[in-house]
Amino acid sequence: MNLLARVFRSSLGKKYIMAITGFLLFLFVIVHMLGNLQVYLGPEPMNAYAALLKSKPGLLWAARAGLLVLAILHITSAVQLASENRAARPERYEEGRPTAASFASRTILVSGLVVFAFVIYHLMHFTFGVTNPEFMQLEDLNSQHDVYRMVVLGFSNGWVSSFYLISMGLLCLHLSHGLSSMFQSLGIRNKANLRAVTLFARVSALVVFIGNCSIPISILAGVVKLQ
Repeated sequence: MNLLARVFRSSLGKKYIMAITGFLLFLFVIVHMLGNLQVYLGPEPMNAYAALLKSKPGLLWAARAGLLVLAILHITSAVQLASENRAARPERYEEGRPTAASFASRTILVSGLVVFAFVIYHLMHFTFGVTNPEFMQLEDLNSQHDVYRMVVLGFSNGWVSSFYLISMGLLCLHLSHGLSSMFQSLGIRNKANLRAVTLFARVSALVVFIGNCSIPISILAGVVKLQ
């Protein structure tokens, strides 16, 4: 704890924490997306995958706790760095706004906080059954939790899907800048590889956006439906 406190007192330490936790959260986003894309395979593969995860509750809850710690560290370091940057540059930009920084970089803190709020809702919706407790009672023919049916029913609600699509847009806006900044914070990004790093960040964000957004869109369009 003392070491962590010393790291948080250093701006460089905060940047390292934000970069490392951001990278680990990005890996989770990719794995989570691949799991969700099994909805295109039908009920049996998706429900079997969900059952496999739930068959190891200790590991599952340890992973959830780890993700929560990563998210808290990432958000805390981001908020503290943003506060330090504002304190170091109290004067306003000319004409009220910066011209060199991209829209993604100027909104990265806000987009991150909105995405975090969405994650909380998403957990209450599909994981803990707070908003729709009836989803937790769904079972398939194998007496497994019918996650496929839950996802289809959940995204059949236009308001839920709209909130999801907006959140995915903000997440990918966040990733398009955050991944590039991560390489810079770790001392990997330089003039020689700047274009490649920027391309990687943007392509990764686009892949996540298309992959995740395809699910509610396919459900609303009737491509993925109850079987």
